[in-house]
Amino acid sequence: MLQLILFDAYGVPFWITVTITILLIWLYTFKGGIKTIVWTDTLQTLFMLIAVGVCIVMIKDEMQIDNLFSYVANNDLSKTFFFDDVKAGNYFWKQFFSGAFISIVMTGLDQDMMQKNLTCRNLKDAQKNMFWFTIVLVIVNFFFLALGVLLTDYASANEINAHKDELFPTIAMSGDLGIATALFFLLGLIAAAYSSADSALTSLTTSFSIDILEIDKKDNEQEKEKTRKKIHILFSFILVATILIFKYFIADESVIAKIFQFAGYTYGPLLGLYAFGLFTKLNVKDKLVPIICLIAPVLTYVISFYSKEKMGFDFGFFVLILNGALTFLGLLAIHKKRVIL
Repeated sequence: MLQLILFDAYGVPFWITVTITILLIWLYTFKGGIKTIVWTDTLQTLFMLIAVGVCIVMIKDEMQIDNLFSYVANNDLSKTFFFDDVKAGNYFWKQFFSGAFISIVMTGLDQDMMQKNLTCRNLKDAQKNMFWFTIVLVIVNFFFLALGVLLTDYASANEINAHKDELFPTIAMSGDLGIATALFFLLGLIAAAYSSADSALTSLTTSFSIDILEIDKKDNEQEKEKTRKKIHILFSFILVATILIFKYFIADESVIAKIFQFAGYTYGPLLGLYAFGLFTKLNVKDKLVPIICLIAPVLTYVISFYSKEKMGFDFGFFVLILNGALTFLGLLAIHKKRVIL
């Protein structure tokens, strides 16, 4: 979005925008680590929420809406329950259960979220953090969805030809809602981009360094720090490459829809592993686990594809649960007879 509304006008290529952005993130996470992220994310989230609030108020006043809650509740776009076609991807129970499990894997099992909980002073504070986070998340999601309804109706009323990810920036930067809306939109957009990217970079660096390379077991502090820095730089390049791949190879008008679609395949094995560890005491053959976690998403894609093509049944975001179930069954197939006590 920043590229679309700002840098394109100056002829700056997208890859330069991405590289500079990741470089800036790398600079302020390089020394501070997760402690820096907690503070920067707090400020960034504050800016993002202010931006949403300002835009909602501006559009509400522009459209002369007296009661925002009634307007959103009675709007056709606010329809939530779809029971008409069980084969459709938006069938209610598919959305309900897949949404619940997406919340589990993308929040409850997310390395980024867990790292922030580890910064709490004790277990009780971490539990409080998660409890209040769930409540705040529901409220924030409501306002984002309400903003989506207002933006769509505003665009329709003013004959603005913009859809999906282009809708918000087109309206905000048009100038019709005032300079304050454009300013806060830019601040909110930058905050949203940085708050997700910096957390991802830091958590990936920490996870790979400790869980894969096990640098915490090394005695040489200088060697540990040197390795961590190399991993930090490596994941910075990977992050740049990933964003560019989404832009040029997985181009889509709605990035968020693609992200949730991909989440069904990338988080599925994590869900299966977590469920297996939680509900069984079986020991598995460790070397075969990565193979299962690679086979399960492939089988999920094949089943999902042929199910839609041959039977017209669209799994939608439910592929996450299918993927997790296949991973769980695969782990059962490779378990040892010996049981973990």
